[in-house]
Amino acid sequence: MSNLRTMVRGAYDIQKLRIQMGNRIVGNFKTKLGQDPGQKEDNLDKEGKAILKNMRAHYKKLTDGVKTFPRQTTFKGDEVISTYTELCLLSQYVDLESSEAQHFSRLGNILKEYPIYTEFLEGVRGVGPAMAGVIVSEIDITKARYPSSLWAYAGLDVAGDGRGRSRAKYHLVEREYINRDGDKAKRVGITFNPFLKTKLIGVLGGSFLKAGGKYADIYRAYKTRLENHAVYGIANEEAHIKEVKEKTGKGYAPKAHRNNMAIRYAVKRFLVDLHTEWRTLEGLPVSKEYHEAKLGHKHRDE
Repeated sequence: MSNLRTMVRGAYDIQKLRIQMGNRIVGNFKTKLGQDPGQKEDNLDKEGKAILKNMRAHYKKLTDGVKTFPRQTTFKGDEVISTYTELCLLSQYVDLESSEAQHFSRLGNILKEYPIYTEFLEGVRGVGPAMAGVIVSEIDITKARYPSSLWAYAGLDVAGDGRGRSRAKYHLVEREYINRDGDKAKRVGITFNPFLKTKLIGVLGGSFLKAGGKYADIYRAYKTRLENHAVYGIANEEAHIKEVKEKTGKGYAPKAHRNNMAIRYAVKRFLVDLHTEWRTLEGLPVSKEYHEAKLGHKHRDE
């Protein structure tokens, strides 16, 4: 499993590097046009993607389908790629794209060896090989006795103060560890896997909505419930915005908040199903959620 994790993390490292280089190329291109780049380091907006698509087309033309890379002395640019340095930067970006695609393609083949992928994840709409690789390599299902164990590990549980788990100082905990001298020591840190949380909430949630299916339906149903909620609902938006501002001194966007809450809920429901399927496949005991086992409550996903 450690080898799979290394592969997955490596693929995402290449992806991150590719995105960063893409941002810089777009930034340089905008600067050449006299525009303010204004790009985030870890994300490409629609305009940035359109610019890169156009530059790739010109790159292929200038390199004759990438069959023969021009020499610096013979290079002749065009209105988009005007210098040899720009051509080399595009070449590095194209190489990273190709490497990234190869890594994720190989990952899909390797995942065929894992029953949880072939028997469950492969059939979930919105879960591709990349996300399946994250889930399989980052989660040790033998340690997750309850569905809530997965929630906690993914940072989707609720802290003691009633707030969603975060990196905030008041959510850090003190833990023992063995230092490099072999002695017991204590340090303060987060309680969850940040890489897993980022991929589940930041990537998988959106993939569910694009793909449609069960978890997209769960998202929409929960969002509708929130829109009609006495506190978070549309009818109470103005009062709730005012209340939050008075308490925290910060702005509040109800629509975005409801969207985030609904995505979080859909991902949590997915993790419950994952827990059941995975532990069943491994021949491990499957525990119901606390709400069902102890309180007799049922979740309304429709």
